[in-house]
Amino acid sequence: MNTSQVTTTPITTAPVTTTPVTVTVSGAAGRISYSLLFRLASGLVFGPDTPVRLRLLEIPAAVVSAEGVAMEIDDCALPLVASIDVTDDVDAAFDGANAAFLVGAKPRGKGMERADLLTANGAIFREQGRAINSHAADDIRVVVVGNPANTNAYIAHRHAPDVPAGRFTALMRLDHNRALSQLATRLGAPVAELDGVVVWGNHSATQFPDVSYLTRRGEPVTSGLEQEWLAESFIPRVAGRGAEIISVRGLSSAASAAGAAVDQMREWVQGTPGESWTTVALPSEGQYGTVPGVVTGLPCRSRGAEWEVVEGLEIGGFQRARIDASVAELVSERDAVQGLGLTD
Repeated sequence: MNTSQVTTTPITTAPVTTTPVTVTVSGAAGRISYSLLFRLASGLVFGPDTPVRLRLLEIPAAVVSAEGVAMEIDDCALPLVASIDVTDDVDAAFDGANAAFLVGAKPRGKGMERADLLTANGAIFREQGRAINSHAADDIRVVVVGNPANTNAYIAHRHAPDVPAGRFTALMRLDHNRALSQLATRLGAPVAELDGVVVWGNHSATQFPDVSYLTRRGEPVTSGLEQEWLAESFIPRVAGRGAEIISVRGLSSAASAAGAAVDQMREWVQGTPGESWTTVALPSEGQYGTVPGVVTGLPCRSRGAEWEVVEGLEIGGFQRARIDASVAELVSERDAVQGLGLTD
């Protein structure tokens, strides 16, 4: 029996002067997507005059829940929503997609070994990568949110050989935002006044939130960030913020992850302001001593709706050691998925 279900809801209030953008969201019935979809529908990412066609992709067992989310979006009567499709057919979900948020992933269960997690997610992101390669629009841009995000992005892009590698990114904007928030609190400064943060490496406990280039209102920050605080409080707290939220709230981060995904795609499409940069995890070309091919966090600016890695930053010994440790973890994950046959 064919379990695929597709529902299409046309919305007649969308502007007709702009071609709609087709946006696919996987794991559409989950908590992160629930926060994400309404922001996409409101114009925060693609602009206040650009309508969107939403494609909600779910596993068969969750299609009905995703249809409930679509009903709520309908009930908001958002003028930018051109249509909503709900499906468990991966090819239909990515047909003509201009942007994709790959949120759905297999969480680590009790007694689950690392290889089991990589195998389960590898099957998901291999299939989605192939569908993107075969069916997405030529300008497709992908943000992988589901963890392990960097390696899931690596798997997806390896199965989309016709799509430029730089179109596959993993969500490290959440780590970037967490770092900015902690620094703003420490310095007693508005977040908007700070720039120059980068989170190198993996979206994991090995990540390296780096303040070496931090500025406030364009001036280098030279006080208030003692090395002891950075090493013993700031770096581990940013890296462990997700676990901290779970311990306090009893649930994993959802709204903040959705907000970061919105930030990453918005600046990708609309450009980063001025000379500011953000953190994006994308397939490395060996910049700053990273290993080519692995999806690693790097300082990036968006120019012409494409990410460009910021060049010319000096790397000291402490930075080198932290970057190398996180990249080594990514190489280990890459080798593991290759050993499991997930990139063939």
